[in-house]
Amino acid sequence: MLPPSLLLRDFESEAAHLLTQGGDTRIELNAAGTNAYGCAPRPDPALVQFGSSTGSVISEAGFQAAVSLYKRLSSSADCYHFEIERQRRELACLTGAERLPGTQVVLAASGTDIHLYAALLAARGERGALQAVMVQPEETGSGVPAALAALHFAAQTSQGCAVKRGAPVADTPLQPPALVALRHADGSLRSAAEVDAEFAAQVEHRVQTDGRCLLVLTDLSKTGLMAPSLACAQQLQQRFGEQLAVLVDACQLRLSSNTLLAYLAQDFMVAITGSKFVGGPAFCGALLLPPGVAQRSHQVALNVLRDYSSRSDWPEGWPPAQVLQDTANVGLLLRWEAALTELRRFQAIPEPQIHDFLLEWQLAVSQRIAQDDFLEALPVAPLHRSDSTPAGSWDSIQTIFPFLVYKPAEHEGRQLLTREETGALYRQMQQAQGAERALVPVTGAAGMRFQLGQPVPCGLQDGVPVSALRMCSSARLVTQTLAARQSVAHAMLAFDKVKLLAQRMA
Repeated sequence: MLPPSLLLRDFESEAAHLLTQGGDTRIELNAAGTNAYGCAPRPDPALVQFGSSTGSVISEAGFQAAVSLYKRLSSSADCYHFEIERQRRELACLTGAERLPGTQVVLAASGTDIHLYAALLAARGERGALQAVMVQPEETGSGVPAALAALHFAAQTSQGCAVKRGAPVADTPLQPPALVALRHADGSLRSAAEVDAEFAAQVEHRVQTDGRCLLVLTDLSKTGLMAPSLACAQQLQQRFGEQLAVLVDACQLRLSSNTLLAYLAQDFMVAITGSKFVGGPAFCGALLLPPGVAQRSHQVALNVLRDYSSRSDWPEGWPPAQVLQDTANVGLLLRWEAALTELRRFQAIPEPQIHDFLLEWQLAVSQRIAQDDFLEALPVAPLHRSDSTPAGSWDSIQTIFPFLVYKPAEHEGRQLLTREETGALYRQMQQAQGAERALVPVTGAAGMRFQLGQPVPCGLQDGVPVSALRMCSSARLVTQTLAARQSVAHAMLAFDKVKLLAQRMA
């Protein structure tokens, strides 16, 4: 029971505010009350969410879990470290990381912060000599190249420090990463063999030139791609040994615990977040360090991360973390509490049920995109991680569906929406189009509000820059739908509204 001094406090308002703290400028609220991903810090049950590749508005269950944790923190000054260690243990349990003894969990504000941590650990204190190889930032994140080069990627750090974007985090930055394109200039896919060959050539060049390299294996990208292939990463690791560090960018967390465990068993670091597929609020990340990497990292000084990380973000007793401040990032703790609530509910569902639902959803969405002449699927390669992946694993099913939008067929020339028009459509999807309800009296799609994945630039069509929207399933979608099977119908209504808005732009 709360002490009398706390009974009159508005814990929900205070928790909602803290959910927007402890990150960089992307988490700050704009005049509309949303962050850079279009998400508010309170539940919005009227918003139908299919945008988990970008971010999700916190659920009611997640919000109440965050509020409950905040009340516990407020009633005990010594509670923070206990709660963060509890979260670390539960995250290791729910992801399957605890099944590989010696694996360590480092908490971080965002996926971009994680890339900075991983690069500094891979460099082992020898700054300036390490270069990463990664996919082009359009498929992962605009700040990732800067983070991998140990440069400030925003004007403010998660510890609230004002910094100069693009300036070195340390005295000597790392080298800018080499970038590998996954698509041609028109948005079509490059072959997997071609992409793997370029990754291999870049890694070989970097190892021969600098003696070390960090390979970033993206699983999955913004449009649902995996690169390089697992086989390519394994071959390079076998060839170069400890000269090559591998980071799996699994920030989407669209993979099963068995797949994640297999990555860790390969001695690959794994970056995850609770804010994409899982459906927690934006800005809760973690870097999973397999036993070998964790042991080698014990000697890496962390003083350059003072503006980004605190002592409690690292495992209890981590020697190099003693140079960091012992500050509390309550916002990060509350965001992870909400995300763990979603992950716990998802992991409680038998995998065959998850598989069957996601397969049904995949078929319905892909068929709708294929049959409507105002839509065009952006090509996505089938997912293949490993021959050892169990048959029927849910993470072999496509969960991100990028698509282009055309102006209606009657429009002369049947033109794709431009990048600007696609951005406008994305924003309008989140608004109730009350004046248009008479146009769609049967479905009522115009009066509904939908969140899709933010537009992703995907090249040029007839010399005009275009972007793809994304229809996404998520862990929250699975758990909520098993109680009320409405998600497929809602997805079809979302496409109805896309068509309606495209007609207005003709």
